[in-house]
Amino acid sequence: MKALKKLYIGLILFFLYAPIVTLVFYSFNAGRNRSKFTGFSFIHYAELFEKREVMDALYNTMIIAVVSALVATLAGTVTAIGMHAMRKRGRGFMMGLINIPIMNPDIVTGISLMLLFQAIRIIPSGMATLLLAHIAFNIPYVITTVLPKLKQMNPHLYEAALDLGASPAYAFWHVVIPELLPGITSGFLLALTLSIDDFAVSFFTKGNGIETLSTLIYASTKQGVKLHINALSALMFVTILGLLLIVNILTRPKKHADKN
Repeated sequence: MKALKKLYIGLILFFLYAPIVTLVFYSFNAGRNRSKFTGFSFIHYAELFEKREVMDALYNTMIIAVVSALVATLAGTVTAIGMHAMRKRGRGFMMGLINIPIMNPDIVTGISLMLLFQAIRIIPSGMATLLLAHIAFNIPYVITTVLPKLKQMNPHLYEAALDLGASPAYAFWHVVIPELLPGITSGFLLALTLSIDDFAVSFFTKGNGIETLSTLIYASTKQGVKLHINALSALMFVTILGLLLIVNILTRPKKHADKN
């Protein structure tokens, strides 16, 4: 029975990571395609940094992701606090509205936002519409990560701080926000990840002349994805893996050397 469990877990890990290992392996291929591994080389990594369109797409992706995640985290946190203060019926109605964009396929959200921007015709298609679309796309996810922390928080902490002489602003920033910080951090990281990963919303709202990594890679599939894209993906994977290792090391519980 234990052997079957290990085999099952091994198969799951294999199907999860075998494509990534293959991608990283061929990023070191000295050849120009994936049909044959002709030798070990860093040529595609050097070629990556010479590709202006790829670097521009990476820059756009990171700027959009960071700014939209920050704005969505701020707006989502404020909205979650307001929803938590509502009556049960009103809060339930609002949660239903918040869940609709989450349940909708991304392509529905992308097309809807594109039609909205075309209808109002105030903001020309480009970086601005792309940023607004990502903010709108991320806000519901931030709300759903902050609300549980509000429900777990002692409802009398804020009033206790006021009774002890704290001003409303001081009580909010030094009592409420620290209690919500894990949920706010999770919401920010989730928004950042979703923004980097998104394709459908970006594709329909970016306009001409703006590319993100997802839309650039999609466009390159018509002619075959080049190996410098493998190199870029490998670097992103290694960066994320390194960040996860650092976070795990920093958050690991410290063992006391001296035990009484």
